Amino acid sequence: MAGRIVSVPGVLGGKPVIKGTRLSVEFILELLSSGMSVKDVVREYPQLKATDVYAAISYAAKSLKHEDIILPALSKGFRLPS
Repeated sequence: MAGRIVSVPGVLGGKPVIKGTRLSVEFILELLSSGMSVKDVVREYPQLKATDVYAAISYAAKSLKHEDIILPALSKGFRLPS
């Protein structure tokens, strides 16, 4: 799966895409979250392989792993959800 996700400045504003396509990681995740299976995505977009879809999922997971979470400042009356 290594190297399947690329960012090219002139393609979709530099968003991460599946190499050789204009299909963004974001778009692939939206398809999956709408209920499509990996098999459905590959059937609908024959230029993709299942490994491309899994590479998009892996890329997103790794990106989120390195995000910083910023909590709002605690003020009077504010409680964190439990």
